[in-house]
Amino acid sequence: MQLTGAQALIRSLEMEGVEVMFGLPGGAILPVYDPLIESSIRHILVRHEQGAGHMAEGYAHATGRPGVAMVTSGPAATNIVTPLCDAYMDSVPIVVITGQVPYAVIGSDAFQECDTLGITMPVTKHNWLVTDAADIPRIVREAFHVATTGRPGPVLIDVPKDISNATMDWYWPEHVDLPGYKPNLKGHPKMIKEAARLVAAARRPVIYAGGGILKARAAEALREFAETTGIPVVTTLMARGAFPDRHPQALGMPGMHGNYTAVTAMQRADLLITLGARFDDRVTGKVSAFAPEAKVIHADVDPAELGKVRRPDVPIVGDCRNVIEGLTKAVRSEYARGERPDLGPWWEQIRRWQAEHPVRYEQHEEGPLKPQFCIEMLRDHTPEDTIVVSGVGQHQMWASQLWRFDHPYTWVNSGGLATMGFAVPAAIGAKVGKPERMVWAIDGDGCFQMTAQELVTATAERIPVKVAILNNAYLGMVRQWQELFYEERYSEVYLSPDLPDYVRWAEAMGCVGFRVEHAEDVVPTIEKANEIDDRPVVIDFRVDYREKVYPMVPAGASNDDIILGPETDRPGGR
Repeated sequence: MQLTGAQALIRSLEMEGVEVMFGLPGGAILPVYDPLIESSIRHILVRHEQGAGHMAEGYAHATGRPGVAMVTSGPAATNIVTPLCDAYMDSVPIVVITGQVPYAVIGSDAFQECDTLGITMPVTKHNWLVTDAADIPRIVREAFHVATTGRPGPVLIDVPKDISNATMDWYWPEHVDLPGYKPNLKGHPKMIKEAARLVAAARRPVIYAGGGILKARAAEALREFAETTGIPVVTTLMARGAFPDRHPQALGMPGMHGNYTAVTAMQRADLLITLGARFDDRVTGKVSAFAPEAKVIHADVDPAELGKVRRPDVPIVGDCRNVIEGLTKAVRSEYARGERPDLGPWWEQIRRWQAEHPVRYEQHEEGPLKPQFCIEMLRDHTPEDTIVVSGVGQHQMWASQLWRFDHPYTWVNSGGLATMGFAVPAAIGAKVGKPERMVWAIDGDGCFQMTAQELVTATAERIPVKVAILNNAYLGMVRQWQELFYEERYSEVYLSPDLPDYVRWAEAMGCVGFRVEHAEDVVPTIEKANEIDDRPVVIDFRVDYREKVYPMVPAGASNDDIILGPETDRPGGR
């Protein structure tokens, strides 16, 4: 059967089980959009190519399946670079298809030409330039394989227009043959046994769970390992939900804005069992002062992460689920031989820290509306499996601190790249992937203004996401740093609480808009929003601009220099 390259591309996506894609057509990709009319794949027309990439990310976060985006050449390709880099930093599997000028004129500065391959090479696991229509099924099969295996990540297929129009004989490859790409998934048995011996000897151990737990579908394995050992668990920003927050062994989030107990437990630990985490600088603080007494077990599917920041005593290359399951068995064998320390004193210390240093804020009945109060009320008045998508900044940290994530894949955020404008399109993608679930985006006024136009997409496509804007009229996190570290010299951070009018803007995009200025109106408005399921909803929460995120570890400082609140808002305060 003869097909055009464009038809073969769409057929190949169907063979990969693609049900939905996000995109925006243009000249170089037009041949591929034509057979899409007859395809079973649902196409969601975005208002900006960046939105297509973030929607694909949100879809992948929520479902575990690769998200797919398709855009044209030149500026469309450059617009989707930010989502590619975001997905690369956070190990999110997305497949991006870009149109390209005809192969014969590549390099001639043709209309809407750019070096998509060169631009995206640093921010993709791999990318392909199609030079022969006959290669399309093989390349698509390889792209999905690379995106979803080993350490997941973004890939890109660049398709010249003349290749899309050329004909080929249809086939579908039964196997993927990539000799240089062989992810090690099992974990070395010797290393797992060595790790088990360290676990059985440790008196102040901490399980340091990263986003790799979720990528490996290892949440159940993690819980079994934690309950077998009785060891406390911290979950990084990318791992929220990987271990239930209501579990008695959960310590919550560590790092720059983590809670005191999680941060300090890691600092005082004698063993860090690091599973799918990468010793990010926002977790470690000053690396030379991080967990100085701890031996380190580090398990990761990406061997490049082992020893990159902290030298492990026991490195294990492998898929997190396989490694954890093997480690659980090995630890049980150690326990059967009578090797099991008493963790009672360690837990007593942890409980004291939890009692003495909870995350605090005060919402006075007649006082200004606190952003933390808005988040807690959202948390308490939505289903417990609500998918929460955040933008970047103060609201992101408050959401991670205060929400109770008891289910995996209910927290979607931009961690490594910290991309402002992520929340709205990512929430749309998450809702498309999980239409039966309630999806709330918690956004800041600065972030919202970057990609709010995608709510037009949500309205047109009947995707009823809900958005809570914590409107403090500032670029809040930048203002916080300027207040603490730049002697209150507020340079270019004021936005305005009234410009734009978020309610009228929401209504102009076909959404229902609400404004809340007083604490007494928070819950009734949330309940109204939850009842609306036929269009998107936006709530403009007018919150106190003076609020800062605590705890906080200053950049480059030791985690021992954690700032607990405004009364000790200089490093070293307790």
